[in-house]
Amino acid sequence: MKVKIWSDVRCPFCYIGKKKFEAALEEFPQKEQVEIEWKSYQLDPHLKTNPKLSTLEYFIQTKGVSEEQAKQMFEGATNMAAEVGLNFNLETAVTANSFMAHRLIQLAKSKGLGNEIEEALFKAHFEEAKNIDDAEALHEVATSIGMDADEVKTSLEADDFAYEVKQDEMEARNIGVRGVPFFVFDDKYAISGAQLSEVFLQTLEKVWEESKPKKAELHISEGDSCAPDGNCD
Repeated sequence: MKVKIWSDVRCPFCYIGKKKFEAALEEFPQKEQVEIEWKSYQLDPHLKTNPKLSTLEYFIQTKGVSEEQAKQMFEGATNMAAEVGLNFNLETAVTANSFMAHRLIQLAKSKGLGNEIEEALFKAHFEEAKNIDDAEALHEVATSIGMDADEVKTSLEADDFAYEVKQDEMEARNIGVRGVPFFVFDDKYAISGAQLSEVFLQTLEKVWEESKPKKAELHISEGDSCAPDGNCD
């Protein structure tokens, strides 16, 4: 079974959704048969990185809400994160464009480290207040999961994997993705948003059951015949 996951490192519900999906996967008996592919989906592609602008200030400016409303929303997301073992620091998160981080994700995917880089980048952004649009910070994150330092540096300095990022986003548009996280199971079923672990588990079980080869049912039309005991009628 293959599960494709579209997400953005800047999306708090993507990190929460990742944890809920992983909790479901731990309960799924056939988890070793599940292949996960992380897909790029950039939120606010025109966002200009500004480390001096807090995420709270940016949210207030772009959403047109009061500081009190913004803090309530942040508190709600932080509480949701705590329920799955995450320690969000949303107000201190750096306002940063995620395109370079997506390019790094694509490089990591090519090395079989897609899940590891996603986890490391989410943690860097939401818990450690690192700038995900800073090459030095991304280099540090990448090498922490065992990626080659020189290869990461060369890739980030070039325009490597920009095409792959755009291809993922085009695929998302083609299948009707309107927000992230977005999970697609064997190209048959999809889950949008950070839903309950039970929903993910039910979908995993449903897809697995439907993927089993079904024994053809033999329909018999009766006529004159002889039985094994020799009787014919």
